[in-house]
Amino acid sequence: MVTDKGTDFWRETHYGFTRDSGHFLGFTTPAAFTAQLRIRGQYQKLYDQAGIMVRLDERHWVKAGIELSDGRAMLSSVLTNDKSDWATGPYEHDAQDFWMRATVERGVLRLQASADGKTWPLVRLAPFPIAASYQVGPMACTPERDGLAIRFSDLRITPPLGKDLHDLS
Repeated sequence: MVTDKGTDFWRETHYGFTRDSGHFLGFTTPAAFTAQLRIRGQYQKLYDQAGIMVRLDERHWVKAGIELSDGRAMLSSVLTNDKSDWATGPYEHDAQDFWMRATVERGVLRLQASADGKTWPLVRLAPFPIAASYQVGPMACTPERDGLAIRFSDLRITPPLGKDLHDLS
């Protein structure tokens, strides 16, 4: 995937604008699922981002992955329930090749990231709307430019893993 100029997903908070123009390839899931994928790319400009998205509609979604902010790759998640929030933390591994996992079950969203596709530390645990199905898949945005080339692979959508919160496998 190569991004178009000025693409983003965001609703209102702090900036006062709403954008729903990011790149997203959504696959329909059942009410409970785990999805994971591998993301490879070279982030260059402020807000360059790529990862996974779980979407119910334009007002209820989450995007999570790597986002370039303040000159470094950050592990970033934006949870939107009418308005967007934004949580970041430094990513200490290779941001040009990483994995993201999202599990939705019984009104709970669990996000995990992995440097190797084997060990999956928790990124975020949050309430998420209950629905009969969702759209899930790769997401990328470049609010400040165009031309971010991202390679997505190894997408898997399965029943929820059902693992203990501290089971990092």
